[in-house]
Amino acid sequence: MRVGVDLGGTKIEAAALDPGGHVRARRRVPTPRGDYDGTLRAIAAVVEALEGEAGARAAVGVGMPGALSPATGLVKNANSTWLNGRPLATDLAAALPRPLRFANDANCFALSEAVDGAGADGRLVFGVIVGTGTGGGIVLDKRVWTGRNAVGGEWGHNPLPWPEAAQGEVPGPDCYCGRRGCIETFLSGPGLAADHERATGRRLSAEEVEEAAGRGEPAARAALDRHAQRMARALASVVNLLDPDVIVLGGGVSKMAGLYEGVPRLWAPFVFSDRVDTPLRPPRHGDASGVRGAAWLWTPEEARAALSLPS
Repeated sequence: MRVGVDLGGTKIEAAALDPGGHVRARRRVPTPRGDYDGTLRAIAAVVEALEGEAGARAAVGVGMPGALSPATGLVKNANSTWLNGRPLATDLAAALPRPLRFANDANCFALSEAVDGAGADGRLVFGVIVGTGTGGGIVLDKRVWTGRNAVGGEWGHNPLPWPEAAQGEVPGPDCYCGRRGCIETFLSGPGLAADHERATGRRLSAEEVEEAAGRGEPAARAALDRHAQRMARALASVVNLLDPDVIVLGGGVSKMAGLYEGVPRLWAPFVFSDRVDTPLRPPRHGDASGVRGAAWLWTPEEARAALSLPS
């Protein structure tokens, strides 16, 4: 058995997968925000509860915000800031003595969709999380590409390409990473909401902007058009660099159905090719991709070997 853990800023979700990749049990608990030791205890408790239901120990994959630094082994780049600078892998191994693997949460999303989701027909899959933040993951031949510095796919913290000063894209909004004009500040849900507020003075959530556009409000429609144009430029830079077989969108913003037609219509002028055949798809597994991808950090064969089980 494999257990995937999706360590989020507000909730910890875990699921047990059988060898065929089917979810057999799932649990969700609130994340003890700001409490590192409490977070360790919560992860251990939810895994042990799932093992109790299944009657077997599991190999465990953890999808997390940020990444483990290859240089120090400590957490870096997590927007759940109480994790940063902490030896999460070491401490969780002490609290939960199981075979453990860790990956960025966007990598886990991309892996889930690449193994048996919307990108299963591609060798190179780029998975995008566009929600509270904006991240990306690269999967090649059903394996996460982490990179030498463990920042593979961290597309959201590149600057928005081909910025337009007339649209307020230069120098761009402040980002929590310390820079300005990052892709995340434009494409995330809060980024879309902030763009609408800058243009209108009205504070609406990203979902409310979409609803207002559906009612025919011109300012909301204009905000969605700017958002789609920016996503087209941002993803064009990914196509120019990786030329993936499939791009899959995840996160709350990915539920905006207009993106899947609008963005491919807009990205062609920015891609260095005579035509662009890259499919842009919604996720097959939706919100379950985080825990499923974390579990898929172990293949069934690897999990069996790590748990010293007979084949």
